Amino acid sequence: MKVIDFHCDTLSKLAEDNSSELRKNQFSVDIEKMEKSNYLAQFFAAFVDRSQHRDPYSRALELIEIFKREEGKNKDKIRQAYSYEDLLANEKEGKISCFLSIEEGAALKGSFDRLQEFYRQGVRLITLTWNFPNEIGYPNAENKYRGKGLTAFGFQLVEAMNKMGIIIDVSHLSDKGFWDVASKSKSPFLASHSNARAIRNHSRNLTDEMIRALAEKGGIIGVNYYSNFLADKNIGTIQDIITHMKHIRKIGGIGILALGSDFDGISTPVEFEDCSQMDQLYYGLLKNGFSQDEADKIFYYNGLRFLRDIL
Repeated sequence: MKVIDFHCDTLSKLAEDNSSELRKNQFSVDIEKMEKSNYLAQFFAAFVDRSQHRDPYSRALELIEIFKREEGKNKDKIRQAYSYEDLLANEKEGKISCFLSIEEGAALKGSFDRLQEFYRQGVRLITLTWNFPNEIGYPNAENKYRGKGLTAFGFQLVEAMNKMGIIIDVSHLSDKGFWDVASKSKSPFLASHSNARAIRNHSRNLTDEMIRALAEKGGIIGVNYYSNFLADKNIGTIQDIITHMKHIRKIGGIGILALGSDFDGISTPVEFEDCSQMDQLYYGLLKNGFSQDEADKIFYYNGLRFLRDIL
């Protein structure tokens, strides 16, 4: 078993508690826990909640600095990855690859110079929106935004991200925004932490038509463990996660499935407590009719293929 996870919010947790460290902490993701589950790679999001932080750019830089600090203290265990080749090299050296992402495109402040700056810092994935409209487009947080798509800057940004090799993330993006990305992007894109709307009718989840479009583009969906996106209950269960995976496989094929836990951004409990227990989901898949090859594709191989195509 190997693991690639396309979304966690652990950097925000580290920012909240200055005494905490990435090597070992009380959160859902740390280095020791990742080692127990044989992680190949983790995407660490610089998440900006604009209801709490007035300057998205400064907040993103603050979280990136926290990541750089923690990487510097743990060079024996982890290494920042900038490309697919970096991931392979890190694996050979027995190190977990850590990719940087930004969750909330407002951190760019509508500037291509900022995009270049974040790229130099190692950001390789940007979630275009969170829960508020920004210079790029509109979120799916409220129904009134569902029919609103990308701005003129948003369309230009998709083109620029394609050229630079930055992954476009449509989780949190409005329905119209999704279709704008699907029509404009020449590269595969992903929903880093989303589920199936046919199973749980929530605007944060993807319709069957979206799942098909992602599959046709060579994209992936990182299945999210948050209970409210899985089912109408307070605790997210392994069976709920697998139910979404079965539906997504039926609609888009096994090649579209990946992991996007949202660990340390989840406000409700999950049946397995942290990333050290990923084997519970892996063996749950095997018990529910997935072959070992299919489980491996979900856990890491589809992610490797996707990263190879873009990075």
